Amino acid sequence: MPTYTPPLRDMQFVLHEVFKVADELKQIPKHADMDADTINAVLEEGGKFATEVTFPLNISGDAEGCTIDQATHAVTTPKGFKEAYAQYIEGGWAALGCDPEFGGQGLPYVVNTMFYEMLNSANQAWTMYPGLTHGAYAALETHGTPEQKATYLPKMTSGEWTGSMCLTEPHCGTDLGLMRTKAEPQADGTYKITGNKIFISAGEHDMAENIIHLVLARLPDAPPGIKGISLFIVPKFHVNQDGSIGERNGIYCGGLEHKMGIKASATCQMVLEDAVGTLVGQPHKGMQGMFVMMNAARLGVGNQSLGLTEVAYQNALAYAKDRLQMRSLSGTKAKDKPADPIIVHPDVRKMLLTAKAYAEGGRALQAFCAMLLEKEHNHPDEKTRKDAGELLALLTPIAKAFLTDNGHTATNACMQVFGGHGFIKEWGMEQFVRDNRINMIYEGTNTIQSLDLLGRKILGNNGATLKKFGKLVGALVQEEGVNEKMAEFINPVAYLADQMTKFTTELGFRGMQNPDEVGAAAVDYLRVAGHLVFGYFFARMAQVALREIAAGNQDPFYQAKLQTARFYFAKLFPETATLMRTARTGAKVLMDTDLALA
Repeated sequence: MPTYTPPLRDMQFVLHEVFKVADELKQIPKHADMDADTINAVLEEGGKFATEVTFPLNISGDAEGCTIDQATHAVTTPKGFKEAYAQYIEGGWAALGCDPEFGGQGLPYVVNTMFYEMLNSANQAWTMYPGLTHGAYAALETHGTPEQKATYLPKMTSGEWTGSMCLTEPHCGTDLGLMRTKAEPQADGTYKITGNKIFISAGEHDMAENIIHLVLARLPDAPPGIKGISLFIVPKFHVNQDGSIGERNGIYCGGLEHKMGIKASATCQMVLEDAVGTLVGQPHKGMQGMFVMMNAARLGVGNQSLGLTEVAYQNALAYAKDRLQMRSLSGTKAKDKPADPIIVHPDVRKMLLTAKAYAEGGRALQAFCAMLLEKEHNHPDEKTRKDAGELLALLTPIAKAFLTDNGHTATNACMQVFGGHGFIKEWGMEQFVRDNRINMIYEGTNTIQSLDLLGRKILGNNGATLKKFGKLVGALVQEEGVNEKMAEFINPVAYLADQMTKFTTELGFRGMQNPDEVGAAAVDYLRVAGHLVFGYFFARMAQVALREIAAGNQDPFYQAKLQTARFYFAKLFPETATLMRTARTGAKVLMDTDLALA
């Protein structure tokens, strides 16, 4: 059976020593009283909830899965899930980052982000039920009317009602412009919505008394494509004037998807038959509300893979220290045992350190993005809000795609550490691999994230936002460029930042001649950008560690951080050279292949 220990020490290091979030939050009036002790206390309790309540349900939930009653369309979650959710509500965890106006605790986004990392480590499938509510909440908070907010947000804040995102359909996948679901206006200002949706996570379940579906549909006069999509609130049960639950609405689960992983998360085929909905925002402007949900979800998906990377690493490390097999190539290490523990072997260490580095880099990126989100929404200075929003838009596809790709690499490496035992269910490792695999697909495949990054976020504004991140790198290089102890961390980042400018310009010129050049290079480009971001964060973490060591701090945590950073720059960061070379080979070798693909 696997185990899990919340990585509180590393979270505290990232939050307080690297990013000094308490000082940053003091610049935001609503968080002016927030301090490190409060953040630490909340995360410590959150870690207890994750390990004691949801983690014990991970393997059993995967084995049991969800079931549907075809007669009533009711979906039942695995044993213990509903009770765990009740404890989640009772503990106030649903309200952690929500606005006090609607009954929330109003804690910073970064606290909620760290809490959800632990929940994802403990049980990704369970965490999707409350997690999706955050995206729906954010969309309504941003685009809902005062009446809609008053009706739905308090119950979503408390967790009594959950949310879902009903976006895609069987024939269109990510191309939402092909959607067919129809919305017919009614005399009372509501709409009757008819259509079919697929891949709807938490679309139906028994954990909450109502589910607030946000549904994309077309009005009768809608123009074609994505410019003709509107967003609607379609509750599972109608809500009466006094806020009580009324009759069942015309939306139900027609079937459950049978999946490779996250089997305890109900992935539903949703049927709408004259379901009554209310419009969110303006007609034909539903993509605006949808992107609020999608961007929140994309950061959340990156956090899912971060959580799985961490828990897979912890279990692989423990196994490698205990499992005896063969002798070290450089001589016997455990003379009192018949064989050495496999952690003495170089390639086992490489696999472990790969997972560790991807977890620590991912944690820094998630914390940084959460603080950007905080500044974008709540900082009193307009320029700071604007700059934070632009930088967050640049980093969101990286947080989604780079972290989930890395999670795939890390969970597979950790399963490999177990050898044949990793392939056996009881150890839990194969479940981490299966659960992570969806993260590279949903909320926009990683290729779509790559096209978004290169085509829209970078080339779309001639690299202006990339230059803003480059200024952060440049400031660190200027600060530490003459520090010999920092050279091994700073020089690779500085070199790549310089190469990135030339690389981006070259791809931009090629794309102007042939758009397929952008498509051919985008996936490689995102990984290069991801390493630039990770490299920057690892350099900052090394900077803090070196300063603590120089000040006489004997905590081995700091030496360990330096060792991980050295491994990252020596073994993982050099991937960028190959990626830039393959990106430069262009589109011809891919597109002139009709005979090969005949």
